[in-house]
Amino acid sequence: MTIVYIVLAILVALVLWVIMAYNGFVRLRNRVDEGWADIDVQLKRRYDLIPNLIETVKGYANHEEKVLQQVIEARSKATQITVDPSTVSHEQMQQAANAEQGLTAALGRLFALSESYPDLKANENFLELQRELTDTENKIQAARRFYNGLVRDMNTAVEMFPGSIVAGTFHFGKREFFELDPESEARDPVAVQF
Repeated sequence: MTIVYIVLAILVALVLWVIMAYNGFVRLRNRVDEGWADIDVQLKRRYDLIPNLIETVKGYANHEEKVLQQVIEARSKATQITVDPSTVSHEQMQQAANAEQGLTAALGRLFALSESYPDLKANENFLELQRELTDTENKIQAARRFYNGLVRDMNTAVEMFPGSIVAGTFHFGKREFFELDPESEARDPVAVQF
């Protein structure tokens, strides 16, 4: 009779451990998805601010069409990429990261352009949009770090034994980090020429 109780206790403990491990993976998966949603919100905010910034600059810098066009094209390219963090491949994540870095570089050139136009630099609308975009860029960086931290935690949990058994059984997989391709031109410093 005592052996039956011991075996039963071990089975109950094992079932409880599987339930706790499963719930931990669900929690991690949901936090990773939430982290990606935070990035998405900030990117949308940036995409919404850019047309207003371009219109403000157009009034002052009509002959700087090339820089404005680069920003418009970079924004268009970035908004066309959609990422589902639960099914994204490494290549898709690289494309998204590089498109975002290209947009950041184009915005940097646009802000540098304002140095050549004292009236634009003093324009209240431009300054407010520039502050909002700078704030948004900082929030995007924070959201990326948060997301990558969650992905690290998820990937560690998926790979570690004995959790890897539960992860494999219930199809919890590793997630992709949101990082730039080491070979990408987007890592190069932005060249600003007037």
